[in-house]
Amino acid sequence: MLSPAERRAKINAVIRVSAGNFLEMYDFIIYGYYASYIAHTFFPSGNEFVSLMSALIAYGAGFLVRPIGAIVLGAYMDRKGRRKGLIVSLGLMAVGTASIAITPGYDAIGALAPIIIVIGRLVQGFSSGVEIGGCSVYLAEIATPGNRGFYCAWQSGSQQVAVMLSAALGVALTSVLLPEQMASWGWRVPLLIGCLIIPVVFWLRRSLQETEAFLCSRPVETTSEVLRLLSENWRLVGVGVMMSILTTTTFYLITVYTPTFGSQALHLDPLSSMIVTLCVGLSNFIWLPIGGAISDRIGRRPLLFIIPMIALVTAYPLMSWLVVAPTFGKLLAVELWFSFIFGTYNGSMIPLLAEMMPQRVRTAAFSLAFVTATAIFGGFTPAVSTLLIEATGNKAAPALWLSLAAAISLSAAILARRVSPHAGLQTAMA
Repeated sequence: MLSPAERRAKINAVIRVSAGNFLEMYDFIIYGYYASYIAHTFFPSGNEFVSLMSALIAYGAGFLVRPIGAIVLGAYMDRKGRRKGLIVSLGLMAVGTASIAITPGYDAIGALAPIIIVIGRLVQGFSSGVEIGGCSVYLAEIATPGNRGFYCAWQSGSQQVAVMLSAALGVALTSVLLPEQMASWGWRVPLLIGCLIIPVVFWLRRSLQETEAFLCSRPVETTSEVLRLLSENWRLVGVGVMMSILTTTTFYLITVYTPTFGSQALHLDPLSSMIVTLCVGLSNFIWLPIGGAISDRIGRRPLLFIIPMIALVTAYPLMSWLVVAPTFGKLLAVELWFSFIFGTYNGSMIPLLAEMMPQRVRTAAFSLAFVTATAIFGGFTPAVSTLLIEATGNKAAPALWLSLAAAISLSAAILARRVSPHAGLQTAMA
């Protein structure tokens, strides 16, 4: 049993490490929420679909460099420590966020505007390559025995606070500003607020203590050694990618894409879509620790089998029911169901991903697996969903993308038992 002082120290550590993860997700979500305004400001064209797709592709470009960030910054974190790596990633994130928040529009500086936005997204993506992995590994390494799933859930839990805050700001701005004001400058307000939060997060992270697991380990000495160990464990990393696909796809579908889907595809008013997103964030925040706690009690793998099968059976029928006659209530019901799928699956998947990776390259291997899944599936979910609807004329088509993700992750649950019997696959972390 922990003493009161030890319990307070654990809680403070969880808050401090998760604060940066909150900011990282807040900045990424804000871009997705206001994609239509960003498209108008930085990617104008005579075709609304082309402008929106340009903005969404720029959004997705940030995910393509995440694997590079996972290797480079993950190697740094495995060599120098979790704390130092988390501070470096936060600094890069701040640069990317500020560049998007203050860049003038296309009307003011021409083609330079979209170029700066893409560069800002690439910097954000590079830093984010290790942010989720670094945060998750840190929480896994400080967790008390038998509670690793519950501890790791707060990495994703902090992201849901970002979802709720950004959605609440969207509700407030949409309520008080005219559409013309939102398109002109209102969408920048949440990004500027994110810039103001950055110094607070820096202060919190600077006081982090290094994990005992890292201090007691024999760290890798060079990046080339990290690359060698990653190549030796490519099967584990590959299975980790497949496991992560359902989490990343579901998350971006029900959070980042919801405002665009609600307004562009379902023709609901923007306020209703933002309220749904706010409710989804709250639902995620509840289900994540529940999923983590359940996995601590019954094991990780049962949920990794059951939840993808539930997604496969229900995703398309529910989405088809929604699009036949869209209403606020039906959109909320469908999104909350997908939230249950996301929270319970993620609660078991994240701790297992940390447990299965070799200790000496745990951050790099975890980060590479997770962000590769995000780059392939999750980050492009808004763009792919928009493209599927446009190409098929079927507004329920995004559910096919989600079903494919569920099928891949279900396959990973089966393959996980067949990869090399590395000690990290056991529940006890090395």
